[in-house]
Amino acid sequence: MKLFKLQTLKSLWTLKPPERAFHGHARLLVSDVYSQYESIRRGKQEIPKYFNFASDVLDKWSEIEKAGKRPPNPAFWWINGKGDEVKWSFEELGFLSRKVANVLTKVCGLQKGDRIIVILPRIPEWWLVYVACMRTGIVLIPGTSQLSAKDMLYRLQASKATCIITSDTLAPAVDSVVSECHFLKTKLIVSKGRREGWLNLTDLYKNQSADHSCVKTRMQDPMSIFFTSGTTGSPKMTEHSQGSLGFRPLLSERYWLDSTPSDMIWCTADTGWILASLGSLVDPWVFGSCIFIHMLPKIESAAILNTLCEFPIDMLVGAPTLFRMLVQNDLSSYKFKNLKHCMSGGEPLNPEVMEQWKSKTGLDIREVYGQTETGVICCVFKGMKIKPGSMGKAVPLYDVQIIDKNANILPPGQQGEIAIRSKPLRPLGLFTEYVNNPKKTAETERGDFYVTGDRAIMDEDGYFQFIGRDDDIIISSGYRIGPFEVESALIEHPAVAETAVISSPDPLRGEVVKAFVVLSPTFSSSDLESLTCDLQEHVKKTTAPYKYPRKVEFVQELPKTVTGKIKRNELRKKEWGQM
Repeated sequence: MKLFKLQTLKSLWTLKPPERAFHGHARLLVSDVYSQYESIRRGKQEIPKYFNFASDVLDKWSEIEKAGKRPPNPAFWWINGKGDEVKWSFEELGFLSRKVANVLTKVCGLQKGDRIIVILPRIPEWWLVYVACMRTGIVLIPGTSQLSAKDMLYRLQASKATCIITSDTLAPAVDSVVSECHFLKTKLIVSKGRREGWLNLTDLYKNQSADHSCVKTRMQDPMSIFFTSGTTGSPKMTEHSQGSLGFRPLLSERYWLDSTPSDMIWCTADTGWILASLGSLVDPWVFGSCIFIHMLPKIESAAILNTLCEFPIDMLVGAPTLFRMLVQNDLSSYKFKNLKHCMSGGEPLNPEVMEQWKSKTGLDIREVYGQTETGVICCVFKGMKIKPGSMGKAVPLYDVQIIDKNANILPPGQQGEIAIRSKPLRPLGLFTEYVNNPKKTAETERGDFYVTGDRAIMDEDGYFQFIGRDDDIIISSGYRIGPFEVESALIEHPAVAETAVISSPDPLRGEVVKAFVVLSPTFSSSDLESLTCDLQEHVKKTTAPYKYPRKVEFVQELPKTVTGKIKRNELRKKEWGQM
């Protein structure tokens, strides 16, 4: 196996975060690992063969905690909005996760390398199961609670998972398809009650011993498999290793969260999305930070805002949809207790929303760009100048370039495809493969690069401006038009709550820009014909006139994936008569 490429790490030792010196407690954890990285950077030592996030990170924080060298804040703090609360130290997290590990191995008979699908809402058991899988070498496959029975069947059959863990709400859907899942041997339920044919995880782990020895895992051993969001077709199984998911933040830790053991981080991502694994588990715990979780059965403005006022949350991480929703509120009556940093990821955030949030709260929103396959690719680091419409610079782990269809690197200012150099040595952080799909895995490579399928422009300062998915680009009368710029122009209009822009067939121009618009409540009774003209004129004045939507359709809602991304491909297929 080729070594991971690490020469891009040089800036890790030279660039200091502008807001503060690196926290001394974190140094206690990573000082020995940092010295290893320096040897690697100098070509004197390879990346270690063995690594396990549970034993090499979490258990070390438990030791630091016991020695009194970590602030007294919890490692995990969960609420459900109804008065229930759970707080764990790193020691308690270790104690409980070892119990769950014994359930998986001794009761369920699972072994290292077995696959387990976990479909749970934001409840503490999700975190216990995740860490227990790390300890046992079992490969965890997360899924969102919004999955249908058909979705579950697809995932169970594709993954050949031998075990599933879910809630009593979703158990009936599993039972409706289980007869078609021949690999599935064990069903575990998280519930206060019992269900025939299911083992109760809550009862089992409470009665288990906490005596468990963490298995030895190699850097390339699989840790998790994520099903892609399905914006461009059927979801693919994206495998991440102990190295790409767990070891990666030990290299790039300062660059998107940049947190300390004193910080509390709230990432609102659904547990089925890779952002939950990054922002609600692996990356914060590398620094010994506290992970804050609200169960949030529904994403509601009042619940989010009241929680920020009541709890000492330092950092909020969410999808653009979250911030678009929050700025619709009168925020003058809310006083956030401790919020200092906000981050948005999943898809581009419109500059207008960033400006509204800044004017109403005084806080900037830093953008993060990445994929299921890569983790974080670009971001706006703390202290970095924010350029509206930009998703920041490449993270140090990756050599990110804009390339053409022949894998030639394009100069600043030219539009092309976002790509990560993957040859001659593959960088740590990239996924291992699309499981059982070598053809699709091979298609992600072009020349010496992994290609993202996203188009962008890089400026002279190294900032990337997102244009759109390669298959979202609209070509009208010879002009190439990215949907994001048109959407950003539209959302500046007070009548527009949300919008999606796609191509639409046109006999003269081949295709034209069409906008699907969800209206703000105050404009719901407007004259639509007049409003259409108003929106078209607004776009002409805001951006290049040729980009304006020649067609506008008003809808109640936009189709989205379970992770909240707009499914433009579905709109496009319907528009072009392919559904």
